[in-house]
Amino acid sequence: MRARDRVAVSALRATLAALDNAEAVPVGDAGARGQALEQAPVGAGATEAARRELNEGNVVDIVRAEATERLEAAAQLTAPAHAERVARLRAEAAVLLRFLDGHGTR
Repeated sequence: MRARDRVAVSALRATLAALDNAEAVPVGDAGARGQALEQAPVGAGATEAARRELNEGNVVDIVRAEATERLEAAAQLTAPAHAERVARLRAEAAVLLRFLDGHGTR
């Protein structure tokens, strides 16, 4: 695997996790809280909650936030010993920003 692919895979995995987290329903909205145990639903899938659906704008905002987070972290690492980490963070941000091409700046 080429080094550039590893950078892309790392950035994309983290961003997919952020998107997955954004789709999660807050615990308070999941329902069935405070029910007596004998009244709680039982069986496979009984504790499943519907996920939020993100629109394109939400996805763009999350991807942009992930890229910004990496660029800000890179800017804070000023010691020469962190040069490799800074390069990796900037490369990950560049991968994410490529996905935003065509969406303009907001």
